Amino acid sequence: MVQQSRPSPQSSGPTGGFSGKRVRSGPGNGSKAAAIPPPSPSRGIAPHGARERRSYAAIDLGTNNCRLLIAKPSADGFIVVDAFSRIVRLGEGLASTGRISDAAIDRAIAALSVCADKLRRRHVTLARSVATEACRRASNGTDFIQRVYRETGIALDIISAQEEARLAVLGCHALLEPGNGPALIFDIGGGSTELVLVDSNGSAGAPRIVDWVSAPWGVVSLTESEAFDHGDRDARLAAYDRMRARVSEAFAPLACRLPQGAEDIRLLGTSGTVTTLASVHLNLPRYDRQVIDGLIVPCESMRAISERLSTMTLAERQQLPCIGTERADLVVAGCAILEAILDIWPAARLGVADRGIREGILRGLMDRDGRVM
Repeated sequence: MVQQSRPSPQSSGPTGGFSGKRVRSGPGNGSKAAAIPPPSPSRGIAPHGARERRSYAAIDLGTNNCRLLIAKPSADGFIVVDAFSRIVRLGEGLASTGRISDAAIDRAIAALSVCADKLRRRHVTLARSVATEACRRASNGTDFIQRVYRETGIALDIISAQEEARLAVLGCHALLEPGNGPALIFDIGGGSTELVLVDSNGSAGAPRIVDWVSAPWGVVSLTESEAFDHGDRDARLAAYDRMRARVSEAFAPLACRLPQGAEDIRLLGTSGTVTTLASVHLNLPRYDRQVIDGLIVPCESMRAISERLSTMTLAERQQLPCIGTERADLVVAGCAILEAILDIWPAARLGVADRGIREGILRGLMDRDGRVM
C-alpha cells in the first residue's frame, strides 16, 4: 500500500553546518555541489564527559543493508569516528512468505553484532537504531527486534515511512543545489522508496516538507516481483517495462499533486542505486565516496545508464567494477525506480548523496543533546 500525507509536518532538527565551494569533477562528468566532510553515527553507553568528547551513533537496518555511523560533534557539524556497512538482504523472500527468513535473521544479527562491538569500543554516549520497511511488513518483525536486543543489546526502533522520509531529508538536504525552486528528494531503499517534495525557499536550514509519498517498491521487493529468464533479452526488457509500470502506478497520487511547469526544479537522490549509477557514469575502477557524495550528474546520463543496464545480462553487470556480484541482480530494479522518478520530475540534473537516514539521526541526537550544529 502506498503511504502518503499532504501536507507533512516540517522536518525538524539542526541545520546542515556544512559548506564548501563548487568544484568540477571532470569535463562533462558533473560537478560537486559542495566539499563536504562525511558525517557518521554509532551506538552504546559511556560515562558523561565533556560534550565535545562524546560519541554519538546511528544504525539504519534496512531491507537490504545494515549501516552504522559513529561521530563526534565539531564546530561545523560532526566528525566521523567509525562506520560500517554490510549487505544483509533482510527482506529476501519477504514478499512471498510475509516473514523474515531464518537465514536473513542470522545475517542481520551477525552484522549488528559487529555494530554492537564498535559501539562498545568507541564508548558511544547516545545512539538511535532504526529498522524500516522489512520489519514494518514482516509478521515476525517484532520477534526479530526482540531477538536482536537479546543477542546484541541493540534496541531497534521500527520507524514509520513518514519518519524514514523525514530523517532522509534531514540527513542529505545540505547537498541540494542552490536555488529557490521546488525540490524533490528521494530515497530508493530495499523495500520501499520515499519521495519528498520540499521547499527550501533559499534558507540555510532544513527545508519545509510540502508533500511526500512512500511506495512499497524498493530494489529487493521490486526485483522479487518479477520472475523472468535472465538469458532472454526480450524477457529482460519486458520485465523492466513491467517494473517501471508498477512503480509509476505507486507514484501516481503524488505525481498528480506535483507543481507543473515550475522553473529551477531540483532533484536529489540518496541510495545505493544513485551512488552506484553515478560511479558507472564516472567509470570509476572502484567506489569512492569522496568523489560521489555531492556529485551533480545530468539526468540524461543517468537515464542512459539505466536503459543500458536493463539490457545487459546478469553476468555482464557483474563485470562492472562498481556493481559487482552483490548489486548485479538488484541494480536493474533501482534503475526502473529512478526512471519512474525522472518521468514525474523532469529536472535537468540529479544531485547524488551518500548520506541520509543515519546522518539525519545523528543531527537529531546532537540537537536534542543540547548542541547547536
